[in-house]
Amino acid sequence: MFLGIDIGTSGVKAVVVDSAGAVAAQGTAALTVQRPHPLWSEQSPEAWWSATTAAIRSIPRDVRHGVRGIGIAGQMHGATLLDANDRPLRPAILWNDGRSHAEAEHLDAATPLFRELGGNIVMPGFTAPKLAWVRENEPQIFDAVSTVLLPKDYIRLRMTGEKASDMSDSAGTLWLDVAKRQWSPELLAACGLGVEHMPTLVEGTEQTGTLLPEIAELWDMPEVPVAGGGGDNAAGAAGIGVVRDGDALLSLGTSGVIFVANAEFRPNPASAVHAFCHCLPGLWHQMAVHLSAASCVDLAAGLLGTEGAASLFALAESAGPGSGPELFFPYLSGERTPHNDAQVRGGFLRIDNDTDRSRLAQAVLEGVAFALADGLDALRGAGTEVESLRVIGGGARSRYWGETIAAALNVELVYLRGGEVGPAMGAARLAQICVDGGTPSEICEAPPVAWRVAPDPEIADRLAPKRADFIAAYPGITPRKLS
Repeated sequence: MFLGIDIGTSGVKAVVVDSAGAVAAQGTAALTVQRPHPLWSEQSPEAWWSATTAAIRSIPRDVRHGVRGIGIAGQMHGATLLDANDRPLRPAILWNDGRSHAEAEHLDAATPLFRELGGNIVMPGFTAPKLAWVRENEPQIFDAVSTVLLPKDYIRLRMTGEKASDMSDSAGTLWLDVAKRQWSPELLAACGLGVEHMPTLVEGTEQTGTLLPEIAELWDMPEVPVAGGGGDNAAGAAGIGVVRDGDALLSLGTSGVIFVANAEFRPNPASAVHAFCHCLPGLWHQMAVHLSAASCVDLAAGLLGTEGAASLFALAESAGPGSGPELFFPYLSGERTPHNDAQVRGGFLRIDNDTDRSRLAQAVLEGVAFALADGLDALRGAGTEVESLRVIGGGARSRYWGETIAAALNVELVYLRGGEVGPAMGAARLAQICVDGGTPSEICEAPPVAWRVAPDPEIADRLAPKRADFIAAYPGITPRKLS
């Protein structure tokens, strides 16, 4: 059996799967995000470690004893700054932190190589501008930085004593020459860093060390190999068989992502589409990234007084698609694709005397769907065709939301058994390849299909005018327009 660990934003998930990909056991532990100032989003690396231990120890002991390898996935872009003794210098700055928007604009304008070699617009969510912000605003901390790690790689360090990172996660720093799959000294130098500050690069299926004896004792499991793993989206793709050119997925987690596997590096930064390495050798991928997806559902559930996401979906269904004029803009932490705007924020428009809780709930589901449709349009503008999307993440539990999304995107959604397990499943499969060998096409098979949702023309007709209004209203909600 193989253990996959996913260091998420809202929690850590640990999943044990057998060699056929069947889930034997799961464990979870919650995390919280600290927002001490506007635009800031931080977490304590020690909290990741405590949650990882809690999630793993919640798995039955007999299952832990059968684990033969471990893979790690995790939230991307988080700047984890360590001193010469490998101790964190400050809380990690997360992927949805927008404080470095000025530094991002400066790096993008001053160093065209970020787009040429890194393949992406410099956005504040990426790691590079975060370090530029620290250099400018916390110079004493910057001067003490010995190593920069991504969240999952800090957990690897605690597990194995090794500093390593896979290609998919490392590409999200913007310091990688993505085509060559190696660190770029020029891009690092633009942020006052060098290759010596970076971990060793590996493919997601390569071994990066072995579980330390004291950690094996703490977790009550064998001293097993630890694979390179992947960034959360790439690992999620490996977990559901998105491993061939043109395969695509939709992740409905805290954020929303449309991910397309590519046989070659296909950057198109002008459209704010991300182009990164896959966690598997010889593969790359494109992504349309939306900073808020299921997080909007969680927020709305609290605001509307429902008992949780499932109750919110039921409330929305009682209203139905296009039931009212209300528009919801799902920009709780800014947006990436296609707007690249860290400062835009969400909200409702066109509330009237007939607005009720059910119509507001429906507007939230539609607003996320419209943002995803904007991202898919950006991918299509970059020459990428998508005919169907395999769905993963917590949002995959709602078939009703899928009907709204399929109609807004005009693509078929394919729901897989166990698809909600997500990146942890992919991390486990990367560990299996590391330990037992085999090719990604053999090991990373798609789980069985649970159901499919084809675009409903009637729903599409109801949503089309609302999406047109959604697009037209965007310029009026940006801070530049409101100031």
